Amino acid sequence: MAVAAYDLSGRTAFVTGAASGIGRASAVLLAEAGATVHCADQDARGLHGTAILIKDRGGAARTHHLDVTDRAHLKRAVASCEGLDIMAAVAGIMHSSPVLETRDEDLDRVLAVNFKGVLHACQEAALRMIADGTRGSIVTMASSAVDTGGPGLLCYGVAKAAVVQMTKTLAAEVGRHGIRVNAVAPGWTRTPMTARHGEGQSQTEAFMTRLSPLGRVGEPEDIAHAVLHLASDAASFTTGQILRPNGGVAMPW
Repeated sequence: MAVAAYDLSGRTAFVTGAASGIGRASAVLLAEAGATVHCADQDARGLHGTAILIKDRGGAARTHHLDVTDRAHLKRAVASCEGLDIMAAVAGIMHSSPVLETRDEDLDRVLAVNFKGVLHACQEAALRMIADGTRGSIVTMASSAVDTGGPGLLCYGVAKAAVVQMTKTLAAEVGRHGIRVNAVAPGWTRTPMTARHGEGQSQTEAFMTRLSPLGRVGEPEDIAHAVLHLASDAASFTTGQILRPNGGVAMPW
C-alpha cells in the first residue's frame, strides 16, 4: 500500500534545529510516522517543548542540547543513537545585509551554522550509516534563496547554495552504500526565524503571498511533509535532488 511507504516504525531519526519552526514540525511528523526522534538544538526550552509535543501524541523522543557548530558534541550525540536511519539537518540562522555592507564576521557566523553545521551533521550521519550497513536517508535544508537573488541575503543564500552542492556531491559518493541524500528548498515560511522582520513581517508576507501562484506563504508543516517524503521509502529511488515546496515562487528548469 502507498501509505505503508511512509511508515517509519522501528527507525531512528536525528533532527537538528528541532526546538522550533521547520525543525520542530519535522521532528513531530517523523515521530507521528513511527520513528524514534532524537531532537537537537541549542534552545533548551524549545527543545523540551518539542519533546513534550511528540510524547503527548504517543511518539518517542530524545533530546540533545547542543550547538551544531560544536562538532565534538554533535558527534557524541549522533553516536549515542541506537542505530540511525534518518538525518534531517535543519538548524540554521539568518543574517541580512547588503553585499557592500557585509562583514567577514557576518559571513563566517552564517557559514559556521548553515553550511558547516549541516556538513558535519551529514558527515557524522553518513559515517554511522556506512558503519552500521544502514540504507538510510539524509535530508538537508536549503532555501528558495538558491534560486533567486534576494536583496540582503548574501550570507544566507551563499550558505544554502553550498548546502545544495554538498548534498549533490554526498549523494554521488554514498549512493553505493544505499544511502540517499536530498535537500528541501522552502519558500517563505512562517517561522520564528522569518519573524525577525518584526513590524515589517506582515508587509513581507503580503508581498510573498502576491508572488505565489498559490496565493499564500508556507507553514512549517508544509515543509515537514517534504522532509517526511524524502526520509521515507516513498522516495527510495530519489537522491541528489532538491525538493522545492515554495508555493511556485521559484520554478527552475
